[in-house]
Amino acid sequence: MIRNYFKIALRNFVNNKVYSALNIIGLASGIAVAILIGLWIYTQISYDRFLPGYQLAYKVKFNVNNNGEINTVGSTNLPLADALKKDFPEIKYVAQTDWMGSHPLTVGDKRINVNGAMAGGDFLKIFQYPLLKGSANAVLSDPYSIVLSQATATALFGNADAVGKTVKIDNFHDLRVTGILKDVPANSTFQFSFIVPFAYYSMTNDEVKHSLTNWDNNSFQTFVALQPNTSYAELAPKIKGTMVRHSPKYYAQTKAELFLEPLKDWHLFSEYRNGIVSGGLIDYVKMFALIGILILIIACINFTNLATARSEKRAREVGVRKAIGSSRKNLIFQFLVESMTLTFLAFLVSLLFVTLALPAFNNLTHTEISIPFANVTFWLLMIGFVMFTGLLSGARPAFYLSSFNPVKVLKGSLQTGKAGNLPREILVVLQFTCSIALIISTIVIYQQIDHAKDRPVGYDANRLVMTDATGDLTRNYDAFKNEMLATGVVNSVTKSSSPVTDIWANNSVTDWSGRLPGETLSLAIIGVSDADYFKTLGMKLKSGRDFTGNLGADSLSVILNEAAVKRMRYKAPINEVITWHTVQQRATVIGVVKDALMASPYANSVPTIFIYEPSWSSVVTYRLSPRINTRAALAKLAPVFSRYNPSIPFQYSFVDESYVSKFDFESLIGKLAGLFASLAIMISCIGLFGLAAYMAEKRTKEIGIRKVLGATVPQVWLLLSKEFVALVVISCLIASPVSYYYLHAWLLKYQYRISIGPGVFLLAGTGAIMITLLTISFQAIKAALMNPVKSLRAE
Repeated sequence: MIRNYFKIALRNFVNNKVYSALNIIGLASGIAVAILIGLWIYTQISYDRFLPGYQLAYKVKFNVNNNGEINTVGSTNLPLADALKKDFPEIKYVAQTDWMGSHPLTVGDKRINVNGAMAGGDFLKIFQYPLLKGSANAVLSDPYSIVLSQATATALFGNADAVGKTVKIDNFHDLRVTGILKDVPANSTFQFSFIVPFAYYSMTNDEVKHSLTNWDNNSFQTFVALQPNTSYAELAPKIKGTMVRHSPKYYAQTKAELFLEPLKDWHLFSEYRNGIVSGGLIDYVKMFALIGILILIIACINFTNLATARSEKRAREVGVRKAIGSSRKNLIFQFLVESMTLTFLAFLVSLLFVTLALPAFNNLTHTEISIPFANVTFWLLMIGFVMFTGLLSGARPAFYLSSFNPVKVLKGSLQTGKAGNLPREILVVLQFTCSIALIISTIVIYQQIDHAKDRPVGYDANRLVMTDATGDLTRNYDAFKNEMLATGVVNSVTKSSSPVTDIWANNSVTDWSGRLPGETLSLAIIGVSDADYFKTLGMKLKSGRDFTGNLGADSLSVILNEAAVKRMRYKAPINEVITWHTVQQRATVIGVVKDALMASPYANSVPTIFIYEPSWSSVVTYRLSPRINTRAALAKLAPVFSRYNPSIPFQYSFVDESYVSKFDFESLIGKLAGLFASLAIMISCIGLFGLAAYMAEKRTKEIGIRKVLGATVPQVWLLLSKEFVALVVISCLIASPVSYYYLHAWLLKYQYRISIGPGVFLLAGTGAIMITLLTISFQAIKAALMNPVKSLRAE
């Protein structure tokens, strides 16, 4: 019996090649999108979960009260680690780390610049990255040691055993290799090629050494692993007051509360609002999961519509089968087998689509996704997925076709009428509603991105270049700057604690004139290490004076931006005296600089305080002369960098490119939304094309009579088009308010945002109608041009 069902199914596919092809392509496209999105979602969810014991690993953070607004801080101080380990037996391991930047590693004449971590001895016990050589209990015990990744060890030592050999770091100290790590996978939050003990960091860096007992310098990261079977819910209230307990002078005023962020949430739940997780990448995971489901539903609607639209073609078959004794249950089973067979064929085609699309998709999303053909779980999921899709797409045709009355069918009195067309029209409206909603979303996302890109940034990014102040560059800065200027290809040079396009530190202002009782204030802080900072960046002073470059004169002076002046409610800020916490000194405001976008391009300018501190050197920024070609200028600068920083290759980034990169994630979302909107429309149009062909075929006699009576081609085209256009218009009317509701909520995430105007909905609706007309016009015009003599004779 089953074999016979398959024979009938294949025979129907062969006899209706066009409709079968349309169904398979439409369904395959929907399944391919669902598989691609499913693989992407799995990749995002799998971050860090390959680590043994990941459920016990946490990052230490704390919330502070900034004048009623709760800010979440991810950087911590160094004494906290010992306090946590001593005060809370529920915590098994504690490790501090730096922020994991690039360092040059040298072996003989081999030199590479790779990302690495300065980490406490328990780091590899908390995060159990597999060691190919060495033990997690021993590899970080010697301060002058280093653990290399497998790829880094191969790059430096070839195929020789690297353990026991020596590597020079930062062209400064020799470190002995004590372990080899398996290369860190792409779905790891941490990406590093080596680990150096934190003890080495504190022994060779004066600032870190002074921070070992300083509770106020929150410039590091702290991680913990809980004891097995420990409940964080029980530990949370105990650790909350740790910061206030150990340093009440600093943390009591801001009501600092410590908490632990679980490793499993780092990648997906990264956004905090008022001290509570408010979302992150998980929002987009949910959004694309919904898009995948919607596109699959659209594809299933195509199958349902085309199958039911062709019902009259199979009505006599159903009547004959029922007349000779076939039960409705058998007919339902037969049509479901046909649906499952077609779905399986569509699944095979979808695998081909996914295989062809994956390279471009990986390039677009910066992932390394592949189809796990060897994974049994994948195939079990796919079998269940195919069965579910087959049942979803084939259920209505199966129950509808099997319900025909054999007497009426065999008499030729089967009439579908408006009642029979209504379910099909509802499904068409549903799929176009989804498609139009995706089009509207794509337009709004790109409008928001363009709105932020067109915003004045407050500095001149033209020909402005940045290089990390690593290695010997800081020690040789004065001579290096003079030679840079002497080349004639650079107009100005400066250095600072943060890049132009980011702010790496915040600090509390504990006192200022006009401060209200109990009021707290946290400002972004930038250490200006060179008096040419504002000149180089092209930032304009609004009032007051710039730094002079004289440490004695400038060390007790600060410059505020306009946002900080507004936040502190100053009317005349020049010569006002403030106390900011890091130095516990009173400093005088000597100038006010105009606001600049140094953080998010979607947010208001961050209240910022600029201090003169030559030792805070993280980035060298320089402006190339407009008179010299950029490539030639950089080629001329390369030997200067090599001379003063020989251990590190000359690397640079353009400020304008760094600023544009801030839009990468939103641009990716926009591109994916546009891609999926296009696919949704394409799939919908495949079904529409099939329905238009069926309608034209069904109304051949009517069209012939109308032409004999004088109907023109445009009149026939309008006759066949108006029904579908009306359905698309209804879809626009439904999609517009639904889209507005969700997009408005999405835009509220951004302080600097667009308003959604009616033009978006008109553009999307007009586009959908034009696409609809283009899709059905071929069939409508073809039917209108048919010779009425032939069509009437055929009938």
